[in-house]
Amino acid sequence: MALDARFEFSLSRTAMRAELLDAETELRLAYAWRDERDEAALHRLITAYMRLAISMAAKFKRYGAPMNDLIQEAGLGLMKAADKFDPDRGVRFSTYAVWWIKASIQDHVMRNWSMVRTGSTSSQKSLFFNMRRVQARLEREAAARGEDLDKHQLRQLISTEVGVPLHDVEMMEGRLAGSDYSLNATQSTEDEGREWIDALEDDGPQAAETVEHDKDIDTLREWLVAAMSKLNEREQFIVRERKLRDAPRTLESLGNELGLSKERVRQLEAAAFTKMRKSLENQSREVHEFLV
Repeated sequence: MALDARFEFSLSRTAMRAELLDAETELRLAYAWRDERDEAALHRLITAYMRLAISMAAKFKRYGAPMNDLIQEAGLGLMKAADKFDPDRGVRFSTYAVWWIKASIQDHVMRNWSMVRTGSTSSQKSLFFNMRRVQARLEREAAARGEDLDKHQLRQLISTEVGVPLHDVEMMEGRLAGSDYSLNATQSTEDEGREWIDALEDDGPQAAETVEHDKDIDTLREWLVAAMSKLNEREQFIVRERKLRDAPRTLESLGNELGLSKERVRQLEAAAFTKMRKSLENQSREVHEFLV
């Protein structure tokens, strides 16, 4: 932690000593990078405005991200701004860079706030960074009017103010309520305490369901074997090749092998299925009569 603080201080001090660019110099450096890919010009431009990036990064410390990470993200945003900046538009680079720096920092904060994605749309992003401020203002205004807003009324007002659906407000309220916790954490302070993951319901099949399923599969397999036994050798061959292979063969290929037409193979296949269907119906009828 001390090393991080020392690095942050050193970087900030270096940025504060960087030159201040006038509009003419800034424009010349921007042209040199855009038209000639002059890396020296790019480095000078980035270094001059690194103080701006650090200043903006400091505004996001309250979200819990390490300052060094915020500064790095701000620097990346600054470099993206330099790469996309068009000096012909007549806008100062610092004005243009603010948006890119802020966007880069905000994306980093939202990516690392929670393992669950906090928001993906621009409206959700706006809600994430403005919800607490808007909520506090609405509560102050309500108190000044002598009103007492319940949670539902407050969420509806926030939804209208920020311009997002009500369910987005409810979702974001849950995201901002606290940080992530490990399911492997114990429920008590004791070392041998049960982990939270042990309290989750198992979504997998229960033992009784597994046994019943396996029994049903075995029964169906027995019925199919019995049904296949009712077929002659040629019919069994056709059914196996058409239905029991990973890559079923075509009627034409079977016809060529058996010396039959494609239509004749189809007729034999249909007759075999009819025999099997009758056998399976008899099996199920016997089981039904036994159960009744």
